[in-house]
Amino acid sequence: MYRYIICFVLSIIVLQFDSEAQKVRVRIHTNMGDMVAMLYDDTPKHRNEFIKLVQEKHFDGTLFYRVVKNFVIQGGSSDSKNAKPGQHIGYGDEADNIDSEFTKKRFHKFGALCAPRQPDKVNMLKTSDISQFYIVKGQVVADSILTLMEKRVNNPIKKKLHETYHYPHKQRLAELKATDKKAYNALAKEIKEKIEFEYRISDYLEFTQEQREAYTTIGGTPDLDGEYTVFGELISGFDVLRKISTLKTDKNDRPLQDVRMTITIED
Repeated sequence: MYRYIICFVLSIIVLQFDSEAQKVRVRIHTNMGDMVAMLYDDTPKHRNEFIKLVQEKHFDGTLFYRVVKNFVIQGGSSDSKNAKPGQHIGYGDEADNIDSEFTKKRFHKFGALCAPRQPDKVNMLKTSDISQFYIVKGQVVADSILTLMEKRVNNPIKKKLHETYHYPHKQRLAELKATDKKAYNALAKEIKEKIEFEYRISDYLEFTQEQREAYTTIGGTPDLDGEYTVFGELISGFDVLRKISTLKTDKNDRPLQDVRMTITIED
């Protein structure tokens, strides 16, 4: 009996290992060192498009052209390939927009590999521009700050729902409370359930325990969660990320020292 249990447990471990081993890894080689990133399988559109661009050598020769201290390093734009010193670099001519793939499981922790996009005013659907990418540097955030971020988003939502579903029945509830307790409880329950349902399908913010542990220990940029797709993470080269993130930059956040890259898929 014990033999079968041991075999079953070992088979689970092997399956988990194989699943992890099959994840695609890419090497980002730069003149400041190499970073290796793992692409997530649960963001398949981003994974597949990124692999395609790597195979087409789209990123080779491009720069990490935007560096914001304690925030992100961004690169891959086709505009950066032959950019002269000091030249402003934008999104380039080869934007490859794909649908966002937001998931609570994937978030902007230190080392996260993410897809930028155009602002909401020209991109209401928040589609990603996978023709370039950014890697999160971020910083450690106190747990109390995460709670304040939640309240800043959630309190206005709760207030609006309260105004929509509770205020119109305020006088009726007061009357029933004094005259018909059963009817009062029924109406109060109906209102509460409507508010709870609408809140659950709203854009409320609630950090998971995993997010809180990451943001309060290794750091990240929690304010970007739900706004930009995270499709991978670094598994090595964190020292290179730190070095690039401290480079001096011009007024456009472009490093004064060019950081050029090539990307290959790891065997």
